[in-house]
Amino acid sequence: MIARAARSLGASGILSLAAIALLLVAIAWPGLLAPGDPLAVSPADGFRGPSLGHPLGADESGRDVLTRIVHGARASAGIGLAATGIGMAGGLVLGFAAGVGPRLVDAALSRVIEVLYALPTLVLALLFVTIIGPGTRSSILAIGIATAPGYARVIRARVRSVLRSDYVAYARHEGLTRPRILVRHIVPNTLWPLAAMVTLGIGQAVVWVSALSFLGLGAAPPSPEWGSMLNAGRVYLLNAWWMTVFPGVAIIVTAAALTVLGRRLSKGVPA
Repeated sequence: MIARAARSLGASGILSLAAIALLLVAIAWPGLLAPGDPLAVSPADGFRGPSLGHPLGADESGRDVLTRIVHGARASAGIGLAATGIGMAGGLVLGFAAGVGPRLVDAALSRVIEVLYALPTLVLALLFVTIIGPGTRSSILAIGIATAPGYARVIRARVRSVLRSDYVAYARHEGLTRPRILVRHIVPNTLWPLAAMVTLGIGQAVVWVSALSFLGLGAAPPSPEWGSMLNAGRVYLLNAWWMTVFPGVAIIVTAAALTVLGRRLSKGVPA
């Protein structure tokens, strides 16, 4: 059974699961992978390249890059997860309201959702951050609000599809009330397929949150958040490339692993 699951997942799926498992360890127990202090300053080690003492090098203040990346996983992935939760919650409210509501409500909400969805997510997030101000909480809220229209659009379409299904029509003929049909048929058949979309959304949110931090609108230095590390390292890119390359690799690997897993879930491949 394990061999069959491995063949179904393929090499990319197995590598993605390994990367996500490593990410979860870094979030839950960062000291296991990097027992040092991510904020500990050592001026004597400033700009030291990759070595035995600093496998991924050190930054301008002598802080170990590997330690900061490992401890920054909780901030970057945690912010992405929180933003995805807010976006999904907003999408559920808007999507269900449009999907099961009266035709007038559906038409009004659909127009609002389509207009917001037409705007690039990062641009919409920048707009909200500009209004509510920079910071970690602001970036979480901004990304959550900016991603809600995309989730709402998918949820509304899914709800409409379930409403047109034969088993819902049969339930109506059996005399089930609208609330019971909603609870027993519409909600379960709408929420379960969203697991893949949430997985994909977390990976995207990690990238967008890092982008806001890179622009100086998210986590503030000396936080070990990956986007903030990119922002700090860009000034020294020519002389200390490791300060930028390795945090960037962490972002890419995390987003890619979550994307591959999300696609596997959407195809029904066991993970």
